[in-house]
Amino acid sequence: MANYTQQNASGTLYNALTSGSKIIGTIVADSDIRIDGFLEGELQCSGKVVIGEKGFVKGTITCQNAEILGKIEGKLAVKDTLALRSTSHIKGEIKTNILIIEPNAVFNGTCSMKQDEKK
Repeated sequence: MANYTQQNASGTLYNALTSGSKIIGTIVADSDIRIDGFLEGELQCSGKVVIGEKGFVKGTITCQNAEILGKIEGKLAVKDTLALRSTSHIKGEIKTNILIIEPNAVFNGTCSMKQDEKK
């Protein structure tokens, strides 16, 4: 089965799209999700998104936090922290509050960062 829910080391649940799996459409996740397969479309996540080294997303990702090890072509809207690891390849538009880029990460596109406004 390509999609499943597991517990991570801290005991919280997360969803996963395994390597070799492909989804075209929209994924909505209330908990963390890890993508090691291919997604073409939209991913909306209330928690953390992890794109594994073999993961590829072509489309739009909206989430609280993200850690990217694989490839993304499209738009990333991360409310808190986005970490681009050394194996990541990003082509597109990033909107985030905090951006972490490791050496050898590849990012071609635009980035806008905004601090939370105090009311």
